Amino acid sequence: MRVLQVFNRYLERGGEEVSVERISNVLSQRHEVFHCYFDSRTWKQESGAVASAKQLTRMFHNPDAALRLRRHIEACRPDLVLVHNLFPVGSLTVLRVVAGLNVPVAHMVHNFRPYSVNGYLWAAGRLLPQGLKKNFLPEILVGAWQSSRLKTAAFAMVLWAAHALRVYGKIDGWLAISQFMREAFIKAGQPAEKVFLLRHSWDPGPEPDSRPDDPPYFLFLGRLIESKGVSTLLEAWKIASAHIPTARLVIGGDGPLALEVTAAAAGLPRCEYLGQVEGEKKTALLDRCLAMVIPSVWWEPLGLVVYEAYDHAKPVLAARAGGLAETVSPGETGWLHEPGNAQELAAQMVEAVGNPMEAARRGGEGRRWLLENTRTADWLDAFDEIAGKLVARKTRSSEAH
Repeated sequence: MRVLQVFNRYLERGGEEVSVERISNVLSQRHEVFHCYFDSRTWKQESGAVASAKQLTRMFHNPDAALRLRRHIEACRPDLVLVHNLFPVGSLTVLRVVAGLNVPVAHMVHNFRPYSVNGYLWAAGRLLPQGLKKNFLPEILVGAWQSSRLKTAAFAMVLWAAHALRVYGKIDGWLAISQFMREAFIKAGQPAEKVFLLRHSWDPGPEPDSRPDDPPYFLFLGRLIESKGVSTLLEAWKIASAHIPTARLVIGGDGPLALEVTAAAAGLPRCEYLGQVEGEKKTALLDRCLAMVIPSVWWEPLGLVVYEAYDHAKPVLAARAGGLAETVSPGETGWLHEPGNAQELAAQMVEAVGNPMEAARRGGEGRRWLLENTRTADWLDAFDEIAGKLVARKTRSSEAH
């Protein structure tokens, strides 16, 4: 097939962009893949009140973006269009162009964006699930997008218009990266037959030589934002460190809470903040840790950091939040705690340090799960099966009209 990927890059490179690139690379093993990408950073270069007003308007109607998309469509004549994030540069106009095509359109469900202005259903320290009922007011009141009530309200109007005009209803298929996300979109009103489960694939590395350091350490890798449960992590370590006097906590990542984490690490026993870590340093940290900690308090759609931990045969101490509960099995591949429950997480840390052989066993089971459930060939087969259904439906619909 000829597959056209449409994606609006964010201001900061994150997990979704990495996933989009991986999907492109995997699809290229079997299909011709073309790209129509927009970039939010181009708007960052525009400054001033006039520029901001124009940007808010272009979120509704961006003729330049629509023209660019049409040219890509004419050039590659796709058999399938695979949509990821389209906002803000892509705009409602591009979404309408995509939805009106005579070829099937699949929308990858990386987050809650059709039902959430910031994509997370989370802001101001709490979940805001009202968006699943198309009620964007709670996000507007707290300025959930770019810390601005005005910008959040404008974006909410774009999403509301997309639903009111039934643009989202014209998407042929939604590809959810976890069963949790699939169920969330069905509860939000998408027909069950249009929402498919398609978890991310993974290419495991060689069998790891993963012998934990002595003394052992727990590892957190992620963006330092409230929704990732950073406060829960620090509070749990404050409790646990008193009971496991030789263990350490190592934190890697960057984000708005970096200064807070720096200060907290200086005041907590055996807690080290490394800043952003990549490449060989990241690999070494994963190889030598006792376990990975993922204390997210929002509904994680999937959590590829679980895959990373399993790749290195490490167990995971994760929150029972969103898709994390589907990939982390308590007693088998790790531990699960209630989101925000620092006491429970601390107890699990103590348990893992007290029984390192059991922690290693669970890490090994995680590696086994990864090898059995994330094969690229299986992902491609599943994608092709879904694409075949979408093409057949579109053909029948076209013939009926």
